[in-house]
This record gives sequence, C-alpha cells and structure tokens, in this order.
Amino acid sequence: MMSQLQTNIPLNNHQLEILKLFSREMEDNDLIEIKRLIVKYLAEKVTRLTSEVWEEKNWTDEDMERLLQSHKRTPYNPKCIL
Repeated sequence: MMSQLQTNIPLNNHQLEILKLFSREMEDNDLIEIKRLIVKYLAEKVTRLTSEVWEEKNWTDEDMERLLQSHKRTPYNPKCIL
C-alpha cells in the first residue's frame, strides 16, 4: 500500500532526522515501542490543543453534549472519489 502513496515531495529536515534514528538495526520490539511513544506524544498534544480551544471558547459539558448530538456531516456522495 505504501508504494501507492509515493510522491515526488522531498523529505523535510525533521523527516530526515527521524530516518537517521531508524538507520541502525533494531529489534521489532524497539520499533513497536518507538511507535507507541510517538502515538502517545501526538495523543497528548491533541488533548492539550483541544483543552486550549475548550478554555478559549468557555465550553461546558452541555456544549459538548450538544455537539455530540448534532449531525453536521457532509452527505455521502458515491460519485466522489478520493
């Protein structure tokens, strides 16, 4: 599947640094643990950013419940190809 996603966009410096980290041999367990660390970091970042928005907008639990009950989704269009 990854081969289908290839583009001609060059890697940025951050991506190159990450590749350098993975340029050495490592055990599968190490790779799994590194992936977990990255996912944990990103989850914490999203939580922090959403908390900031929550505070900025002075949202309450009632606001969240209202958002959860709303249906503002884009209608399904079977002709739309991603």
